[in-house]
Amino acid sequence: MEYINGRTVIGLLMAASIAVASGCGGQGRYTKEHTSLAKEKMNIMKSATEWDMAHQAFLAGDLEKALRKVDNSLSINPNVTKSHVLKGRILMEMGEVGAALRSLQTAVAIDPNYVDAHYYSGIAYERLAKPEEALTHYLAAISLDDYNDQYVVAAAEMLIDLDRTDEAVTLLKQSPAFDHSAGIHQTLGHIAQLDDDFTLAAEEFEAARLLAPDDLGILEDLTRAQFLAGNYPDAAYGLETLLAEEEYAQRRDLKRMHAECLLKLDRRTEARQAYLDLTSDPAAASDADAWIGLGNISYQVGDMNTLRKAATRAVAIAPDRKDGYVLWSLLHRAQGNAEASLRSIEDAIERDPTDPLLQTMRALALLDLGRQDEARKALSAALQIDPTNRAARAVLTRIEDDSAPVP
Repeated sequence: MEYINGRTVIGLLMAASIAVASGCGGQGRYTKEHTSLAKEKMNIMKSATEWDMAHQAFLAGDLEKALRKVDNSLSINPNVTKSHVLKGRILMEMGEVGAALRSLQTAVAIDPNYVDAHYYSGIAYERLAKPEEALTHYLAAISLDDYNDQYVVAAAEMLIDLDRTDEAVTLLKQSPAFDHSAGIHQTLGHIAQLDDDFTLAAEEFEAARLLAPDDLGILEDLTRAQFLAGNYPDAAYGLETLLAEEEYAQRRDLKRMHAECLLKLDRRTEARQAYLDLTSDPAAASDADAWIGLGNISYQVGDMNTLRKAATRAVAIAPDRKDGYVLWSLLHRAQGNAEASLRSIEDAIERDPTDPLLQTMRALALLDLGRQDEARKALSAALQIDPTNRAARAVLTRIEDDSAPVP
């Protein structure tokens, strides 16, 4: 048996210890890296969980909780774009638009191609009354997703605010979403209304309604445009549909419009009842338009007692408007009191000297009093305001015919 000398033993022990030490060091680095990776994954999961809770709270309207949770998410991982966007949205809903914009600017800086960061930045700038900056971000959102119609509509609305309506129309019509977007057609309808082209507006709203048949807001836009375009049958039908809905059933403005449609359609009995209903509830105490409408239909059906009541209420509620005095003038003339009729119509003219119809009514009162020369002057004033006014020309022709010498 061979013996190992002392030097050899020492050498073997040293080699073994080095090997062990080396092995322990490698294991330590692996363990540390593994722990760090696990911790990073855990932080990502925790940050995502906090974001989900923040988002849910935001949708539920619990803004304080939403802000607290999104701040927790950002404290764990401050480089997540959607977290800064969500915080911006929460702060906007809390009325802190400046702070919201700072969060959204951070989101854009982290990821310039994150479309929601631009869209909500646009909303923030819009609320700060900075349409140029809002437009810049809306256009950036369109460049990232040109098929999303809400970005196109938002940009078009900013162009309208900047008096660049033609550009807004072009942007809307050139959108890839044009054929399929109710919002785009609805916005084009609003632009047509701004141009007083109510027929075109009705066409656009009709196109929007075909794309979104359950959207009552579009139906309301459509019926208003039809009413203003003189399409009373369709407007009446649309108003009846709206008023049958619970959320619209108590809308007095729609009830008045419906009553006026009935009057235009010569459905006088229904129109009179509609106005009587409008003036019979407590809200009528401040509704001058309802009383004026009732006065007009009462005059047409010869109900002088109701006309007197309507004229009294209209003047009491809106003494600075011409309409109540017009009703008084009609009542006095119907009762054969030409002097009182003239005084009332002059009160109306004092409140609106630019209405040719009032001058024509004044001429009629003057004719009733035999003051033909003054009547001519009143008609001349009416035609100076509106040279094409048919009523004034008709009365003037009657005067000329009556004064022509008999052959």
